[in-house]
Parts: sequence; structure tokens; C-alpha cells
Amino acid sequence: MSESASPQRLPIPDIPEVLPVLPINNAVLFPGMFLPLVVSGDAWVRLVDEAALSTKIIGVFRRVQTGAEFEPAMLASTGTAALIVRMMRLPQGGVQLLLQGQARIRVQQWITTKPYPQARISVAIDPADVSLETAGLARAALVGFQQIVEQSPNLPDELAIAAANAPHPGMLADLIAANLNLSLDDQQTVLDTFDVSERLQLVLRFLEREREILLIGRKAQEEVSKNQREYVLRQQLEAIKRELGETDDHAAEIAELRRRIEEANLPAEARQEAERELSRLERMPPGAAEYTVARTYLDWLLDLPWHTSTEDNLDIVRARQILDEDHFDLERIKERIVEYLAVRKLRQEEGQGGEARGPILCFVGPPGVGKTSLGASIARALGRKFVRVALGGVRDEAEIRGHRRTYIGALPGRIIQGLSRAGSNNPVLLLDEVDKLSIGFQGDPAAALLEVLDPEQNVAFVDRYLDVPFDLSKVLFVCTANRADTIPPALLDRMELLDLAGYTEQEKTEIARRYLIPRQRKEQGMVDRGPALTDAALQRLIREYTHEAGVRDLERRIGAIYRKMATRLASGQELPEQIDASDLDELLGPPRFRSETILGENEVGVVTGLAWTPTGGDVLFVEVSVIPGNGQLILTGQLGDVMKESARAAVTYARSRANELGIDPEVFQKRDIHIHVPAGAVPKDGPSAGITMASALISALTGREVDKRIAMTGEVTLRGKILPIGGVKEKLLAAQRAGVRKVLLPKENEIDLREVPAEAKEQLEIVLVKHMDEVLRELGLVVAPQEVSE
Repeated sequence: MSESASPQRLPIPDIPEVLPVLPINNAVLFPGMFLPLVVSGDAWVRLVDEAALSTKIIGVFRRVQTGAEFEPAMLASTGTAALIVRMMRLPQGGVQLLLQGQARIRVQQWITTKPYPQARISVAIDPADVSLETAGLARAALVGFQQIVEQSPNLPDELAIAAANAPHPGMLADLIAANLNLSLDDQQTVLDTFDVSERLQLVLRFLEREREILLIGRKAQEEVSKNQREYVLRQQLEAIKRELGETDDHAAEIAELRRRIEEANLPAEARQEAERELSRLERMPPGAAEYTVARTYLDWLLDLPWHTSTEDNLDIVRARQILDEDHFDLERIKERIVEYLAVRKLRQEEGQGGEARGPILCFVGPPGVGKTSLGASIARALGRKFVRVALGGVRDEAEIRGHRRTYIGALPGRIIQGLSRAGSNNPVLLLDEVDKLSIGFQGDPAAALLEVLDPEQNVAFVDRYLDVPFDLSKVLFVCTANRADTIPPALLDRMELLDLAGYTEQEKTEIARRYLIPRQRKEQGMVDRGPALTDAALQRLIREYTHEAGVRDLERRIGAIYRKMATRLASGQELPEQIDASDLDELLGPPRFRSETILGENEVGVVTGLAWTPTGGDVLFVEVSVIPGNGQLILTGQLGDVMKESARAAVTYARSRANELGIDPEVFQKRDIHIHVPAGAVPKDGPSAGITMASALISALTGREVDKRIAMTGEVTLRGKILPIGGVKEKLLAAQRAGVRKVLLPKENEIDLREVPAEAKEQLEIVLVKHMDEVLRELGLVVAPQEVSE
């Protein structure tokens, strides 16, 4: 073809200026192409009916946006005028159409959108004359398309013939775009391109991309065929070796696994699963990725102690002796453990089996009080294996139930892993820190743990990785937690809580003498060479260098002392005969805690309170200042809602007793009251600071100091009645550590004093109070009658 000076156009089809517009989804219609289509909806069926009775021409535009109501902005900018070639009504009320594209169109003006859209359109027709450049591009596109038809199994050969007979380069480009595996956006881009040369260049780029895709697919297919051929040859080679009596490593491995299955004495369901996996393994080449997965599964299945148990030693006297060797004091805890073992012994003697179905023991207390070591002592007393499973921070249910084998890197859950490490099906399994389980998007691990701990369900516990039941009823589960209120309620219902509140100074001294010092001397290489700590040094170490409920920090300090001694010994220096209290400054630096600095000097408006924390009891100070203002109550120190309510109750009580206490009633209107609890970065909540706040408030309003060596705890009502609180033992131990001499405690908590060590009760003067008036008398805040009259 030669370039024409005055370009001519192809004949323009008889297309009306105004057309009904039909939006279509998931398709692009090109001029000259056919499109089957199903139309539903009253408005669209009416559009087709009225068009079929008139010109049979409709405008078809691809819908590029979705929405409940039609809007012109939903449509692509370019569409196609389409002829209704065939129409058939469907039983459901819709219409099936066969459309043939006539020409590219664009909307010039929207006439209406109801009951269906109609628009004034402009028609774009490709020019009849073709330039040399366009002819060259058309020839290149034709050759490229014919090559792709030959290589692609999805394109019929007739398409190559149809492309060769295309009457115009523009129609050739449309034909290729309609039959290539292009995305809807790419097809719409071709439809939007009116210039024929640009359209052909665009199609050539798509042809090149399709050619590369076919090349990659062909290489992949060749690789698969090669692997299949190698597999067949390998199978033939194995058959030849079997006939010659030769075996290879793979066959030897299969034979070893078969022997292990025979010797493992697996339960019926587990054996069936093992034989099925072994059968798959036999047919699988060792280089296959699935081979390692199946082999690892068989190893886990065969390594589990299905029938391996340790024999229990239920000698109660020996058990008590072991508990006394491993732990000082904790009499109530030891007694409960001995009861637990006694029940198992009696059940075994009566032929009921040694597995008691009572609640799970859960040791609750601050860090360092010996919760984990108690579990180890139970295992030693019974003669069982001991396994610790850490649950702190676990938020994935699969950590308990295991991962499915379809996942990459799948493993059994922590329970099954622990049994595999123990090598027996009846170990003492310690579930450490059950209060720190959390819920993540992977599921609720606490819910999964219910199945593990429930004796009605754990006889057939199914780990997702193993996918066969395992009997957990012989396992002795023991749990630990720092606090009980964060344990999920359903889990807490299956547990018996045993509180370990902390140790007194005397108990810490004995623990250090019996356990901590010998252990640290051994760890630092100073068993027979290190100097001993005097009683005074140990007492000062406990009072001034540690401030904890347990003994973990105390052991670290003892270890630091003996490391200093080891360094001196290794350097050739002489060691002292003993370490006295005065030597601690040189070895450990200045003291970290002093009771007099903790409590400080007496002040107006400052009162010592007692608080419970997850790490044991602690002392806190409530400060109150009365400043000029207009009667506002200011609360600071990160107080929770309950503590704020206690502060308001304290103010109300003080106002109601203003006359008796010698307080000017106008102070509540002319002054602001600011209540602050120091350590503002630490959240605080609970009702037990009620009497402390009331006492500090009255001290500030009356201008009288309060002895800081008097500590108190209790909830106060509006009328001054004092209600009981919790954590009595922890709070009294904290008062003892801080150097408090007198503690005011609610009268109703008298029964809780039975749990308090005798040493703490001897060192503290415990005053039981029922009303706020008694508290004020103990603090010296009650105003005498003559003072009131003045």
C-alpha cells in the first residue's frame, strides 16, 4: 500500500447518533468481534427489547467501577457500537444475546439515565488508506501472532487464517487483542487507542510478552518431563537391583523404619498412619521435597513414648524428706503435695490406678519464691521425669495443639515435644506462667490448654501434626503463675491455687545458708576455698541490698560476692577468713535500700500504705496537699477507677466529720485538695488504699504529722466503716521488709493472720480496726474537745 495525500475512511456503518448504553462486566467488545452475553434486570432487559424492535444497535461500554445505582462515571471512556445478532429469552426472566461489534464510539452527551442510560455518541472509523509504516507494523504483528498460535496449545489454528484474511490493519490489531490472553485493562487500552499505528505498536508489545511467557512455560514443561523420566528410570533401576539382590541406601532406610514400627508397639490408629506414611515414602524419590516431610513425621511418631512409663515411688516419708531437702519452710504447700501423693498411693493400692482426677495444682506467687523448683521436687519425689513448658507470651493455638503438616516447618505442639524429650508418658509436666497466655489472631491457646488439662478429654488428645490420639491421662500436670486474676476463668476452674506469698528475713537467711551459698560457691569454683558470710553480713545483704518477696536477687548478690573472691584468688591475692557486714560496701558498692530512707521523715499529709503487686507486697505513700482554689479534687499518680472512688469516699468522710475533727467546713469550698500517689508511671488500682487516703487527707487538713512507721491497708465506706481486703500475707511481709513497726488491718481480716509467718507477727504490732475513728486514734489525728472549742 502507498501513502495517500488525502486519507480516505472505511465505510461508516449505519449507527444512530443516540444509542442506549449497556454496561458490561468482565469483558471488552472489539469492532468486528462477537460477544455472547446474558442480560438481567428490568431496566437492562427493557433496553434490549426496545433496541431489538428499532435499530438493533446498542452502545456497549465496560464497567470499570461498581455501585448500586448506575452513574456515567462508572464506564470506560471508549466503547463499541454493537449489533444484536441473536436474542433469546431465558426462563428466569433474563435475555441471552449474541452481539457483533461495529465501530468504536465515545459519549458526547448523556441524554438520560432513566429508565436506562441513553447518550449522544461519536463514531471513530479507521482510515481506508494505510501508510508504509502501518503496513510494516501490520505484517510484523501478523507473523508474531501466527507464531504464537503455533506454539500455544490453547489457540486454534483457524485464528492464524482469520488474521491473515483481516481486511484492514486496524481490524488485525483488534483481532489479536481480542484473542490474546490479555487482562481487561490491557484490552481496554487497545480499544482506547484510535490511531492504527499506535494500536499495532501496542499489540506488538503484548505479542512479545506472550512469546516470553510461552517460552518460560515450555521450559517448565520440559523440566517436569525430565523429572518424570528420571523417576521412571529410577524405579526401573530399583527393580533391577532387587532382582540382582542388591540394595541401596533408600531401601536400607525404609527397612530400618519398618523395623522401628514393628518394635514401637504403636496403638492401632497410630500404626495404621505410620504404615501409610511408610508406603508413601517407599514410592517417593529421596530427593523429593515431600520425602523429608514424611520422614520427619515418622521420626516424631516413632520417638514418642507410647507405652514407656517410669515406675512411681509413692513412699510418703521419702517424699516429705525430699521436699524438706529442696525447700525451707512452705509447710502448707508441702503438706498439700504430700496429700496429693497419698491419694495416688491409696488409689493404686485399691486397684483404681494411680492417676488421681483431682484439680491441677497451680503455684501462685511472685518471682523467686520457688514455684518451678517445687515442680522439680515433686518429680524427684515420685521418681518421674521432669519437663518444663514455658507458656509466657504464647498467643498461637498451634503452640499447644501443633501445626498441620501442610505448613512449611510444621512441628508438634509443646506438650507432645515435652513428652518426646522426657522419653516417658507419665512425666511431671510443669506449665510455667499460665497467667501470661494471650489471645492472638492465630487462636486462643488457653482454650487449647483446656483439652490438655481436662481428664475427660486428654485420654485421646489429638495433636494436629500427629493427627492421631495420644493418652495424656498419665501425665502429672503442675502449673505456675505470678497472679491468679489474669488466668482465663475456664482454665482457673480446673486448678487448685496454692499461694507462695514470699519469705521473711529469717527464712531468707536459712535459704541462703542451706541452698544459695553452697550453690553459688560451687558455680564460682569456690567450694572449699571461699570465705564464709557472717550472720551480720547476710542480714545486711538481705535488708540493704535486696528488696523482693523471693530470693532470686539475693542469690545474684551472693554470686557477685563469690565472683569477687574468685577474681582475687585467681590473681594470687589472699582471701579474708570471713566476709563481714562492713565488707559489703567494697564488694557490692553502697547499699541500694535502707528502711529509714524508704520510710523517710514524718510529714504532714503523707501516710504509709500497703499494696499488693504481682511481684509481692510493697509499701506506698499517699500524699495530700491543700491549696487555694474553689473546692476541686485533683487526683494524680495513674490511679484506676476503684482508687479514684476510694479518694472521693475519703473526702466525703472527712467533710461529714469536719466538726469532730476540728476542720473548718469552709476549707472544702475555698481550697483544692490534691491527692497524689508517687511512682506516677506505675498504674495503681484497688480499694485497699481507702483508709490510707482518708488518713493522709485528715492529716493535711488538721496540720498534724503521721508516723511513717505506721502502715495501713483497708477499704473505707462513706460512714467510715473499714472493709476487708486481700493479699494480707504479702502486705505484712512488705511492711516487715520496709521497717514498719505497726500495721493497721481490717478486723475482718483477722482470720488471714494464720497464714502470716510467726516472725513477721512478732516484729510487727498488728492492730485490728473496724472504723475510721479507731484509725485516727492510732495515728493521733483525733482532736481533743478543748482544741475544738479554741
